[in-house]
Parts: sequence; structure tokens; C-alpha cells
Amino acid sequence: MTPRFCRRSAAAVRAVPVAPGAVPPKPGKAARAGFGERADQVAEVLTKAHRLVLIRTGEDLEAAGAMAVARLGAVAHIAIDAREWGAEEAARFAAGAVLRAWRFRRFLTQADPERPILERVDVLVASPKAARAAWDRLAAGIEGALHARDLVVEPGNALTPAVFAEKLLELRAAGVGVEILDAERLAEEGFGGLLAVGRASASPPCLAVLRWPGADTGAGTGAPVMLVGKGITFDTGGICIKPAHQLWLMKSDMAGAAACAGAMLALARRGSAVPVVALLPLAENAIGAASYRPGDVLTMADGRTVEVVDTDAEGRLVLADTLAWGVRRFGPRAVVDLATLTGSIIVALGHEMAGLFASDDVLAVQVAAAGAAVGEMVWRMPLDAAYGVGLESTVADVRQCSEGQFEPDACMAAHFLHGFVEGVPWVHLDIAGVESHEEADDRHAAGPSGWGVRLLDRLVRDGFETV
Repeated sequence: MTPRFCRRSAAAVRAVPVAPGAVPPKPGKAARAGFGERADQVAEVLTKAHRLVLIRTGEDLEAAGAMAVARLGAVAHIAIDAREWGAEEAARFAAGAVLRAWRFRRFLTQADPERPILERVDVLVASPKAARAAWDRLAAGIEGALHARDLVVEPGNALTPAVFAEKLLELRAAGVGVEILDAERLAEEGFGGLLAVGRASASPPCLAVLRWPGADTGAGTGAPVMLVGKGITFDTGGICIKPAHQLWLMKSDMAGAAACAGAMLALARRGSAVPVVALLPLAENAIGAASYRPGDVLTMADGRTVEVVDTDAEGRLVLADTLAWGVRRFGPRAVVDLATLTGSIIVALGHEMAGLFASDDVLAVQVAAAGAAVGEMVWRMPLDAAYGVGLESTVADVRQCSEGQFEPDACMAAHFLHGFVEGVPWVHLDIAGVESHEEADDRHAAGPSGWGVRLLDRLVRDGFETV
């Protein structure tokens, strides 16, 4: 959905964002409805012509736009009255509204006449031209985030590794180079971890290599920023099978890969000058006669051997292979990986922030700042040698994870990954817990969040395009 910036609208239901300290329209009615000064407070006022929902804004203006969609209910056409605001603020209201209005409809065969789908958002502004220009500066990131959501929400039977790879080929239309390394090529390159994780599936594993060369002449000759996203299209846990409770949510175990794909689309849409490569290891962690086993020893892409302890800790295996191969192949200036990697990070941070692990302080600050700028918050976690003690093996170079219970698994997983990307500035984002919202609320639609797309786009813009 693209918002319409205009001076007038036929929409009968309207949201009015009210700045702190500002007097709302129909102040007497607003006061009687209990509308005060507290940020994010909402009240409904009826007039002869319109149904108005007043929203007292806070620091997050996108939240006000999202709240407009949430509170105006099931209607096909709404307006957000931003005539008292500037163009940049109006664009941010529109961004929140568009993100909150997202729905996935591909498998719906019947429409509910009692709950019409929002199809049009008008944003009333003093200068439509200025507001559209401001929107254009946000639109690429919004499109990328919605693209990522559309990938994550797909069920496991519809989005196999092969289908995911086919969908990625569509990015070529935006100018993104796409190469798919099949299982035979992965074997030649030594991807022992990725091949082991995916070998029991009817859809073999593959590696998608997405390349944005940089829009400026000669930009593509420099070392790229490298993004890596975990792409497990469904995670049964393998032989160490997961319990049935909420197992259906494991279709979203490829949210890191989806975020990288969405970020590449955003970079291409806005013509970023920086060369970026995204590597997406795609596999289904299935169960079958070919399943890899606890106790197996795998040889990774850099020649290191890994002792398998838990087949449900598959994400770090596919990431380790990909990180090692990508660093050798592309010589990147910086690496950021995203993965729904551990339940441990949810215990630590809940559903509010992603865990950030970093080998480089400057890159860590840049990632955190990019996240704060777009409302995708992170919290830095320790990356210390002490977390490697539980990964010592007597039969291989390293263990994949610890065998003990109540271990700091998110920290140990990050330590494991760091061994495959030493010597390059690197950030690992454990996004388990922020990749989706189980229920809709005033700020978020139910389902995948597209978390990470706008952070990565902003990181490239602020951290590398201005250098």
C-alpha cells in the first residue's frame, strides 16, 4: 500500500495526531472523552461529518500512524490529518500506518464482509509535494520490510529452500545480482555444516548469493559490506526433535535470511552507493534416514572440524559455514549476521530487543545507532573467551554447543560463530523474540515484523555511504 498525500479526503474516519501541549480539535468534546497530555493517549470524538480518533503523540511518530490504523477499526479507507505537522512528520505517520496495515492474504479464499480490508490511507498535509518527497526517503526501507514479512509468513510446505531460492531470483528486476549455489556446488566448496543440516529434506539445501554493486561509477570495486542471514525454512529440531508446543512457529526460522533479502531490495530501490553482498544459507532441518546425528563430526568450509551435540542447534552450523566461506570469498570490510538463533536470548531480553554480539566496538555502536533510528532496538551482550570453555571437544576442533543445561547458550553460540569470522569487524544479531508478534496491538500487526531490514539499510546509509 502506498499512502496518498493530499489536502482533502472523502474518508469518514480520521485520525488526528496531536503534539504534546497542543490543543486538540473539538477541545470540549476531547476533554469529556478523557483526552489528556499523556503520550499515546487515544480518545474518540464524533462530529457531524467525521469520526475522529485523537492520538497524543510521543517521541515515536510512527507509533501514532500505527495507532491510527489499529484504533479506526475495520474500514477500507482512512485519513490521517497531519495538516498541523511538517512533511517529515507526516511521512513518519504514513510509515507507521502502512506497516501496521500489512496483511498476508494469499491463502484466504473467502472475504469477511463484516471486516473490510484497509485499502487506502490518505494523509492530509499542507504540502503534498513536500510530504511525498519525505515519504520517498522512507519508502525503500518500508518496501523491504514488507517484502521480508511476506517471506517469513509463508508456511513451510510453500516456502521450501528451492522455492525460497526461486523467489530471490525476482530481486534481479531491482538490479540485485542473484546466484544460487546448489548442493553439488556446496559440496565442492566444503559446506559440511549446511549440507548436514539440510540433507534429510526432500528439498536440498542451497546458498543464495545476493550482490548489490553500488550505484556510483566504480563503487563496486571496493570491499563490500557482507550480510548473512539464517535461512532455515522449517526447523523440526532434527533427531533432537522439538516439542509439539508452538512447533508451527518454526516456519519463521528463516527470518534472518528474509531480513537480508529485504535489506538488499531496499538498498537497490534507493540506489545505495555502497557495494553489499548478502549470503543466505537455505535449508530445512528435517528428520529422515539421512539426518545428521548428535556425535557426528562435520568438516566446515574453512576446514575446521565440529562435533555435533544437538541437532536443534543447527543455525550456528549453517552460519559458520557461510561466514567462513564469505570472508574468504569476498574479503568484506564488515560483516553483520542475523539469525533466530537461540531461545536463550529471549530469556535474557524478552521480545523487546535483539541481542548484539560484536568483535568491533565501532561497528557495534553503528549497528545500535541504526537500530535506534528506526525503532529496532538492540542490547549488547558479552563476547568473552570464558564462553568458549564449554565448547571444547576431545574428538574435533570445537563443539557446536554445550551439553549442559541452563547454559548461556546465546553467548556460547556467538563465541562459536566468532571463531569463523576472526580478523574482520563483525556483529551477530540474535533476533529470536523480535522477528514476529504473536498478537496484534496498537503498534504492530500480528505475524512477522520484518525486523532488521530497516536497521541494515540505515546502517549502510549512515555507517558506510558517508565514509
